[in-house]
Amino acid sequence: MARTIIKSENFNAYFGKNHVVKNVNIEIPRNNVVAVMGPSGCGKTTYLRCINRMHELIEGASSSGKMLLNNEDVYDMHPIFTRLKIGMVFQRPNPFPNLSIFENVIAGYTLNGIKMPKSEKEKIVEDSLTKSALWKEVKDSLHKKGTFLSGGQQQRLCIARAIAMRPEVLLLDEPTSALDPISTSSIEELLHELKNNFTLIIVTHNMQQAARVSDKTAFFYMGELVEYEDTKLMFTNPKDSRTQNYITGRFG
Repeated sequence: MARTIIKSENFNAYFGKNHVVKNVNIEIPRNNVVAVMGPSGCGKTTYLRCINRMHELIEGASSSGKMLLNNEDVYDMHPIFTRLKIGMVFQRPNPFPNLSIFENVIAGYTLNGIKMPKSEKEKIVEDSLTKSALWKEVKDSLHKKGTFLSGGQQQRLCIARAIAMRPEVLLLDEPTSALDPISTSSIEELLHELKNNFTLIIVTHNMQQAARVSDKTAFFYMGELVEYEDTKLMFTNPKDSRTQNYITGRFG
C-alpha cells in the first residue's frame, strides 16, 4: 500500500451558511492519480480548492476539520508554503500573457522573490518543460510569449509552471474541459507520466476520463463523499446505489 500523502478528517467547507462539503474523510496515496467526480454543484471543486487553501480566498468562505499533508495540518501552515507544496492547474489554460514561455515556467520563483543563478533557472525550465512533455516543441522559442502556443500546449505550460516549484501534490480542476480531443489525449498521457514524481488529484465531470487516468476515484454527491474506491472496482461494482445511478447515467 502506497503511503498516504493527503488525509482529510471530518472536513467541512462553507460559503457563508451554505454547507457545501460535508464531513469528508479520505486518504490519498502518494504517487497515485485520484479522480474526483460527481454532478455539477456537488462540492468537488470546492473540496479541491480546500486542499491548498484556495477556498479561503473567497469572501465568506470557511472550513472545519483537518486537511493533512504528510500528517501536518495545512491550516496550521503559512498558506504560501501550503501552495508551494500543493500546486494547482485550472480549468482554462492561463499562462501569464505578458511573460515569455521561460518566464512563465519560473514565475513562481519570481513572484516569491526567490533569487538564483541563471544556470539554475535554465535547468528548472528545461526539467519542468520536459516533465510536462513540452520541451521538444518549445525549446527553440523559450523567449516568445506563452500565449502564442495552442490551447493544449498552454495547458502543458501551466502544468510546467506548477511543477517547477517542485510540489508534492498537483491539483487539476477539469484541466481538459476547454481542450480539443487530441490535446485532451496528450494531457491524459502526461498524467500517467507525472505520477512518477507527483501525487495528482483531478476533478473531472468526464467519467470516461476518470476511468482512463485514475488509480482511485472519489464520487461526491450533494457535498458528501458517497464512495471512494479503486477506479476499476468502482466502475465495475459500485457499492452505493447513488454511484451506480451516476455511472449508468440515471442522473448527473
